[in-house]
Amino acid sequence: MKTSNTILGILGAAAAGAFLGVLFAPDKGSETRKKIKDKSKDYGDNLKGKVDDILSTIKSNGKDILDEGKAKFNEAKNDYNAMKDEAKTVKSNY
Repeated sequence: MKTSNTILGILGAAAAGAFLGVLFAPDKGSETRKKIKDKSKDYGDNLKGKVDDILSTIKSNGKDILDEGKAKFNEAKNDYNAMKDEAKTVKSNY
């Protein structure tokens, strides 16, 4: 969680810096508002792309982990059934 908080902090600081830079620029108010709107859209699109990449990675890794867990479960189930059958065989021999 620390890494994600650090990344969000850096992105927030960059956005605030850009906002303040545009805010104190010597342009007319309408130009400044347009610049803020354009920069906000750019940052939003950039952030959305990064979040989509992160979610895709999580989904992919989650699927791999789930598949591995199913394989381990099936392996354990097969081992259990083999031991159960072996125990029945030993019991029937006595």
